[in-house]
Amino acid sequence: MRHEDVDVVVVGAGATGLSAAHALVEAGRSVLVLEARDRVGGRLWSDTVDGVDLELGGQWVSPDQTALLEMLDRLGLETFERYREGESVYIGLDGRRTTFTGEQLPVAPEVEAEMDRLTERLDELAAAMDPDRPWELLGAEDLDRVTFWSWLQDQTKEPEARDNVAMFIAQAMLTKPAHTFSALQAVLMAASAGSFSNLVDSEFILDRRVVGGLQSVPLRLAERLGDVVRLGVDVEKVSWSHDSVVVAAGDLEVSARALVLAVPPTAVSRVRFDPPLPARQRETREHQSFGQVIKLHITYDTPFWRDAGLSGTAFSPYELVHEAYDNTNHDETRGTLVGFVSDLEADAVLALPAEERRALVLDSLARYFGPEAERPLSYFESDWTSEELGSGAYGSSFEIGGLTRFGPELRKAVGPMHIGSSDIAGLGFQHVDGALRVGAQIARAVIDQTQS
Repeated sequence: MRHEDVDVVVVGAGATGLSAAHALVEAGRSVLVLEARDRVGGRLWSDTVDGVDLELGGQWVSPDQTALLEMLDRLGLETFERYREGESVYIGLDGRRTTFTGEQLPVAPEVEAEMDRLTERLDELAAAMDPDRPWELLGAEDLDRVTFWSWLQDQTKEPEARDNVAMFIAQAMLTKPAHTFSALQAVLMAASAGSFSNLVDSEFILDRRVVGGLQSVPLRLAERLGDVVRLGVDVEKVSWSHDSVVVAAGDLEVSARALVLAVPPTAVSRVRFDPPLPARQRETREHQSFGQVIKLHITYDTPFWRDAGLSGTAFSPYELVHEAYDNTNHDETRGTLVGFVSDLEADAVLALPAEERRALVLDSLARYFGPEAERPLSYFESDWTSEELGSGAYGSSFEIGGLTRFGPELRKAVGPMHIGSSDIAGLGFQHVDGALRVGAQIARAVIDQTQS
């Protein structure tokens, strides 16, 4: 058995854990970072598939993500704009394909009026909410007791308006059916982006990408931390008292004054605690779960949609691929589309043989972009639900009633142990920006706790 002593042991080398570790080292604390995977980055992962550089996890940067923008500047990382010239594509309730410019979907006037009214209402609720304390919103308990789908049904009788508003939170963000999470959870999703208007504005929320991929953030942080980052080390047990921890991982034992457990809530139960976590803390994380999403990366000889005057952006709550974007790299002549299949649609196609699923996906893209979409050079799926350490994407959320019942527990330390990830962020929830904010918050708490 090898034994080491440090001030703080960090479990998880994603954006949260590495940003916390970096801040702790800058504050003069000795740190050891343990990561079960053979890479850093967590839900950020860039890789080369069939000769094309792909971002298999998170990738976009928006103007409101100030924590991420500041980190990119500190790390010397450059960004480039997402391609968005030309017309976007929408397929409506009647199955009709329409091209359009701007952010307003080309729907009937009565549908547009209802979508505008729902957007205004969600913006009002989001503006009244502190995303760090959503349970304090006036009427929070009532909103947490009804599903988002039921709330939308009560708000409007226009099915296409209801379906589109649901899509931007259910399929596109929480990756769960709108009947499985509360209206309060939906408002939090909007508030975490500044407003529902921001959330539905792809020009805003999907503004830029990082040259070299967003995984460059944790990669650069890990480089700066050096050999204190250990990969392939799977923590099995944490023994703790009111002022110390002992972490066991294989033949390694680490004693520390504090622990940062920077993993998704669904992964906390992989660790055995002695004594056990307080029941309330354990139960809180048992009531959080990920949705289901497949991220599609499909590369062609050229970005053929541009020649047709299309931006590569497409939406439809009625298609298998509910959204797609031009994801061509800034220095690439081939064209890449990124698309998403989520919640119930993902459940259905993941039960099919891979070739049948591929054919259905390409058929859906062809309805947006034409028959050329069915002839890619390369086709690759990121299925994060099959990844044991992540167990889904993009972020975990509560079931009905869970946010007001358990939300106040999320940021509470347990003795010397601090548990957090982008899943508990207010601003930047489920994004790298939120992960960095949580990492900084945890680091400040640990620094205060470990003052000599």
